[in-house]
Amino acid sequence: MPAYRLGSYALLLAAPLFVAGNAVTALGWRQPPFSWRTHNISDLGNVTCGMWDTSRPRPVCSPWHPLMNGTMIATGLLIVVGLLLTWTALGRGAAVRAAQLAALAGASGYVLAGVYPADVDENRHFLAALLVFGAGNIALLLSALPRRSAVLGPVRWLGLVLGLTGVLATLLFFAQVDLGFGVGGMERVVVAPFLLWTVVLGSQLGPGPGCPVPSA
Repeated sequence: MPAYRLGSYALLLAAPLFVAGNAVTALGWRQPPFSWRTHNISDLGNVTCGMWDTSRPRPVCSPWHPLMNGTMIATGLLIVVGLLLTWTALGRGAAVRAAQLAALAGASGYVLAGVYPADVDENRHFLAALLVFGAGNIALLLSALPRRSAVLGPVRWLGLVLGLTGVLATLLFFAQVDLGFGVGGMERVVVAPFLLWTVVLGSQLGPGPGCPVPSA
């Protein structure tokens, strides 16, 4: 099996793992019950219970936080492995490499966030969030630039739409404008585009007659 095919499986697995880890960890909340509108993703990984966040105080108690933090680390590592194994398959050129490097930075943010929960090291966790929110969504915009890539070219407009959605959602999230989703819901709109893009990328390189065959 070629390396890029293994990489495609890693990319395809990352997003479902992240969603499942979020959902299962949220089931462990009792007092308070978890709210997808109110609570941030990072609240699921907090290791202590009590009121959290001076800018938007909310009660947080996540008994299954090791599961969430492990999920964050595993998600980031899967994306990193997937990107590295598909590195040459995406093609050549500065735009391709820039998109790959930005995506690696975004993936590293997931690992950093899992290693340093928000209530353990807020500064490092904030850096992790910037990598996920910023670099991850910028990677999508950059992925729309290569026209000749057999993998990125056919989905470049999707990358552009996802990237613009992620960037706009990031601005709204930091401004605490929730558009009816709640601030917690808006944060999930921020991270969704990058995770969706990993699924699309994995699908482009996965098995099937419609998948492009990368050149050597």
